[in-house]
Amino acid sequence: MQQDKGGLTVDISHSEAQFQLTSSGPEDTQRLAAWLADKAGPGTVIGLDGDLGAGKTAFSQGFAKQLGVSGVVNSPTFTIIKEYAGRLPLYHMDVYRLSLDEADELGLDEYFYGDGVCIVEWSRLITELLPEQYLHIHMETIDEFHRTITLTSVGEPYGSWCRELTEKWGK
Repeated sequence: MQQDKGGLTVDISHSEAQFQLTSSGPEDTQRLAAWLADKAGPGTVIGLDGDLGAGKTAFSQGFAKQLGVSGVVNSPTFTIIKEYAGRLPLYHMDVYRLSLDEADELGLDEYFYGDGVCIVEWSRLITELLPEQYLHIHMETIDEFHRTITLTSVGEPYGSWCRELTEKWGK
């Protein structure tokens, strides 16, 4: 079942640990990212996957802005990890060009279990290295403007975030 909620089309026929919406553009994606940034605390890890152009950078920009990051936020494709100062440190990672062994050698645990927030683009490539609890976000391109964004919790507090989003935007 789908309902329109403030410009977002929300799918409410999902499990407790998932939330799905249809974004009509970067503003919708950034609105979701801002909501999640408000929930984030030290040790928050978000795995972000989707095809090129699916909106991963727009999501990261909205998240960073809500954390109080100033300046340009773009994909760390060649630098692998970019660090930004905000309410919490933001570690924006792009592991697309890394093998699992190379990613492991970076010592990602220091970031995952540190005092900041991690956004890991192409996280599906290093699933084995992610912490036991994280939020996975998959972005799928529908057309030029629309994206299906699926949040899947892996542990808490992310399950409660998905349930709260369902309550807030899904009814």
